[in-house]
Amino acid sequence: MNKSENIEHFEEIDLAVISLDNAALRLGVSTATIRNWLKTGYLKSAGMGRITQDSLTRFQIEIAGREKLNQRANKSLKDSHDHGSTASIFLDRAQYENTTSGNLGEDYESSLSESYRNKEGIYYTPPEVVRDLFSAPQEDIQHATFCDPCCGSGNFIIRALELGFKPENIYGYDVDPVAVEITQARIFQHCGYQSANIQKENFLSIAQNDNTRHFDFIYTNPPWGKKLSKEERNKLGARFGSGSSIDTCTLFFFACLECLKTDGALGLLLPESFFNISRFEAARLKALSLSIERLVDYGKAFKGLLTKAQAIVLRNTPADTAQIVKCQTSEECVERPIKSFTSNPKSILNLYCDHYAAETLERLFSLPHITLARRATWGLGIVTGNNKRFLRTHPEDGFIPVLKGSDISQRSLQEPSHYIPADFDLYQQVAPVRLFQAKEKLIYKFISSRLCFFCDTEQRFLLNSANMLIPSTDFPISTQVLGELLNSDFMNWVFTNIFNTHKILRGDLESLPIHSQFLKGKSSFDETAYIELLHIERGPDGTYRAKSLT
Repeated sequence: MNKSENIEHFEEIDLAVISLDNAALRLGVSTATIRNWLKTGYLKSAGMGRITQDSLTRFQIEIAGREKLNQRANKSLKDSHDHGSTASIFLDRAQYENTTSGNLGEDYESSLSESYRNKEGIYYTPPEVVRDLFSAPQEDIQHATFCDPCCGSGNFIIRALELGFKPENIYGYDVDPVAVEITQARIFQHCGYQSANIQKENFLSIAQNDNTRHFDFIYTNPPWGKKLSKEERNKLGARFGSGSSIDTCTLFFFACLECLKTDGALGLLLPESFFNISRFEAARLKALSLSIERLVDYGKAFKGLLTKAQAIVLRNTPADTAQIVKCQTSEECVERPIKSFTSNPKSILNLYCDHYAAETLERLFSLPHITLARRATWGLGIVTGNNKRFLRTHPEDGFIPVLKGSDISQRSLQEPSHYIPADFDLYQQVAPVRLFQAKEKLIYKFISSRLCFFCDTEQRFLLNSANMLIPSTDFPISTQVLGELLNSDFMNWVFTNIFNTHKILRGDLESLPIHSQFLKGKSSFDETAYIELLHIERGPDGTYRAKSLT
């Protein structure tokens, strides 16, 4: 049946309905996303929390995976592969091919569709990263046990063999039977040992067993953002005590600690967000309570994935205030005391920040200061749900001008180059109109290499590549001066050394220290005078140092 015949067939069952929850399950997205697509006209309401089956089917045939909807949700609709056939092919290959080089694992990963890898959070670790992350232990490992809870095609396990771990003391788990088979074959071809310790099991389930085995060394690259139901993530989070950190990579972090012996070593390759995003704070606090030995930035280690890969290596012993952490990036390796992380807002692990910068930041936060937390009203730019459908490059009747993030610079605005219908009921998300119409507001780029704010006094409207904030009426400095402070080289240096991100998030802005005692009553911001009062000076290379540290 071709596409047009499909559509005609489904028109015959237009009266059939499906609940929003079931539609979300069918498409692999959240119920909130289904509501957004319903609001923007992609789906047709059938009343009482339901939509028509016909509109859902039309959506799947004509729109899903083609138009840019919810980027994250839409990934699962773009491509697919026959995993049963793929698994069969690679299970056969594992039986007769030489697998010691790891090429079979690489071939298997490359055969997986983007949607499957995104759903399962699969990103196999490059061999060079495995070698650097899992370095030779200093202690005797003749009787030590090693485990990779998410072994994939076995790169960490082969590394353990290379380092001298006995094959009978090496354990591995994975939910993918093909990955398990490849790992078992690689062990056998490497040392002639037929291992029964590599098993098709979900390590998150194993770790919940009070009688589970404990290991001396656990090194792994856990699934990043594997799709689990919210109910399941909350249940696992409650079991492992992970607080609000319920992404699969953090659940594996806590599960690994459950199975790690006292003084055992844990090494994890994780997405950059683990180190600097608010929702992972509970996991970072747990890590900082232990003896962190090493933090590493491997950059964009996975082909086709923009997220940076970073690693943490720690010992399962209580943290010592004198603990020194080695921080390794592509440019340098510096040593920092663990207390330089504990003083950061949200316990951020800013491993790219050198020792002097860390002490300067510690000085800033030790001085009396305020923040924007609970002292401002925030608003997102308009989320249309489909810019291609609504945006025009020329004014039309009933349309209003809107600014994009690219229209904003620190001292000026470009004339609006886009227009949208003035009917806000058309869009997925619109902040209260009173915020756009405030007498004064700061508007800023959401994606930017530096903080970029502009004080708007003409009640302009924004698209969601730009956001806005309105300081509270009792905020001790003017909106104009606040904008100039946030734009300054100094505050950009602070922001970069703490957060190191191109996403300008509200939670990060709310954490920045504002020493308002030096800005009250000012009509403009003078950076030189400001940092002098903070006993900080700027070096010729554009960095800032507390004077007592230079």
